[in-house]
Amino acid sequence: MSVFHYDKDADGIVTVTMDMTGPVNAMNTEYRQAMDETVAKLQAESGLTGVVLASAKKVFFAGGDLKELLSAQAGDEAKFMEELGATKAGLRALEKLPVPVVSAINGAALGGGFEICLSTNYRIAYNHKSVQLGLPEVGLGLLPGGGGIVRMVNLLGLQNALPYLLEGKKVTPEKALKAGMIHETVESLEELVPRAKAWILENKDNEAAAVQPWDQKGHKIPGGGASSPKLAQVLMAAPAMLSKTTRGLLPAPEKIMDCAVEAARLDFDTALRVESRGLAYLVTTPEAKNMITTFFFQMNKINGGASRPKDVPPQETKKLGVLGAGMMGQGIAYSSAMAGIEVILKDISVEAAEKGKAYSEKLLDKAISRGRMTEEKKAQVLALIKPTANDEDLQGCDLIIEAVFENIELKNKITASTEKYLSEDGIWGSNTSTLPITQLAEGSSKPDNFIGIHFFSPVDKMPLVEIICGEKTSDIALAKAYDYTKQIRKTPIVVNDSLGFFTSRTFGTYFDEGVRVVTEGVHPVKVDNIGKAIGMPVGPLTVHDETSLELSRKAMETWADMGVKNKYGEQNALEEMIAFMIGEHGRGGRHHGGGYFEYGADGSKTIWPGLVDKFYKPEVEMSDQDIKDRLLFRQVIEALKCLETGVLRTVADGNIGSIMGIGAPIWTGGFLQFVNTYGLEKFQARCTELAAAYGERFTCPAIVGEKIAAGDTFQ
Repeated sequence: MSVFHYDKDADGIVTVTMDMTGPVNAMNTEYRQAMDETVAKLQAESGLTGVVLASAKKVFFAGGDLKELLSAQAGDEAKFMEELGATKAGLRALEKLPVPVVSAINGAALGGGFEICLSTNYRIAYNHKSVQLGLPEVGLGLLPGGGGIVRMVNLLGLQNALPYLLEGKKVTPEKALKAGMIHETVESLEELVPRAKAWILENKDNEAAAVQPWDQKGHKIPGGGASSPKLAQVLMAAPAMLSKTTRGLLPAPEKIMDCAVEAARLDFDTALRVESRGLAYLVTTPEAKNMITTFFFQMNKINGGASRPKDVPPQETKKLGVLGAGMMGQGIAYSSAMAGIEVILKDISVEAAEKGKAYSEKLLDKAISRGRMTEEKKAQVLALIKPTANDEDLQGCDLIIEAVFENIELKNKITASTEKYLSEDGIWGSNTSTLPITQLAEGSSKPDNFIGIHFFSPVDKMPLVEIICGEKTSDIALAKAYDYTKQIRKTPIVVNDSLGFFTSRTFGTYFDEGVRVVTEGVHPVKVDNIGKAIGMPVGPLTVHDETSLELSRKAMETWADMGVKNKYGEQNALEEMIAFMIGEHGRGGRHHGGGYFEYGADGSKTIWPGLVDKFYKPEVEMSDQDIKDRLLFRQVIEALKCLETGVLRTVADGNIGSIMGIGAPIWTGGFLQFVNTYGLEKFQARCTELAAAYGERFTCPAIVGEKIAAGDTFQ
């Protein structure tokens, strides 16, 4: 029995309903066979008036089968090209039928799913927020290889198509209609197929309705071809702009740009072959394998609740207490109110709490100015945030999150005075970024209800939340924190307790190693630039300036009080640098008047000469590759230690956390996935070289050797 259901009505319209094996429709061998059989049947059909392409699934079509793509290896290019050619031939035959073909888009159509839609003459979508349309392949290190690049360029023009191709923009039906990606929307699912059939009947005598724009005689690409004077200027600057974004580390955007330009220059069918060669190249690259593994399979695992206790029923947070209306607290309040949660925002004074609420108003006003928010919705969100200085207002909270200074005594004092206001099954969360949850829970009368809920700054923009379980944290507390994180539309990773947990602990090694390289005599500007060259968002000195050297100083004092010592018998370069920068020169970072850099009123940033004078030694020779590896391997090694010691519960948490929380280079797929594609034996050998040259902190964790012995990788 075919997985494409075929139904012809009295008007001669055939409705083809895709209903493939499994939960979603996907572009795989089963699809290719079904499409070929269906198109052949349509070509032979007598009295055919038109075709409606519909879906029996909630999602119209999920795109390419990523398991198939992930299995492709170097040397498989010819076979892959053959399969891709067969897929494209089916779509080309579909769009060349002598009758109009309409896609009735009932759910999301992304990647290969939208490429199928582009192969139909008319596209009607259900106008609902759950329906997303677009070509997001670039986010997986790939390109739209089912004709998506060629058809989008021919449909919208090169300049208008590029943002959807290079950025992987996903849009609502409303925005897709405005952009010219679809032709019509309907307000209910019941209208969808009937409206598609009605359009066919309205156009049954219109021969042009059955011909794609690019197949019509005299077709010209909107905005001009690649050689038009206007586009030529844009294309001259495009490679430099693209390189600035990718830093030469991501091959997919560059290959997409090449294919898009060729689509504007070559005939349609030749451009399709160029596109196929581009995907055949990308699918075997380590960057694509890393990104597919992490951003699709591991992200789905996390979002699917793999880290959530299975035997605890769903938990809903209706009333939230946020203690501290500073930078973190105000962001937590905003994100929670946006999710419809009542928020009690408490600070030492009503004025301070009101100031925290004003942050939400500022963000909402900005959204209104951009057309993303209404005055009515703004009023609803602000009404949910109640500023206060009274502990009693916390009565009945399902969850209280403390977001005050990183001081154990202060946090314990606040816990003791306010946890009594929690509802009967309420839990307490600390937004600490470094302090052990088990130790903080000692200040609670119910340590089983105590958990770490670590947000990242700025809270309204950062999509990750790190949930930390102390030694006594219960499954119910974990489930409640997990469900709250999902409720406010963020991605949760779950880790076990440790000083600095996973993200702060691992991220700290980045600027620690950057500082070490500087103290060894390398010019600080070079060190900072190499940090960006490996794919980190900013250099190690820049990020330390932003997060504050003063904050590092206070953290080091707290750790010293806790008895934490330098775990290596090496020079503590960061301690030395803090003493020099703050102790001798009062330079605590950007928000303290300057740190490693000086900041001008005009927005300029220049290296502080005192840093160069103190440490730079022109005679020191250190290769760029060594500096790159030192900055990257320190973080990877720390992530491996977190996995080895059980701080990280899963590899997926480590990879997603390192990308979304730390800013690990996207091309790595996360710090643990990086080891897989670098090669475990090769990684172990490089660690040995770095340890011999620069210190025992580069010693390869034993878990790598264990994986090698077992013939395993980090999955």
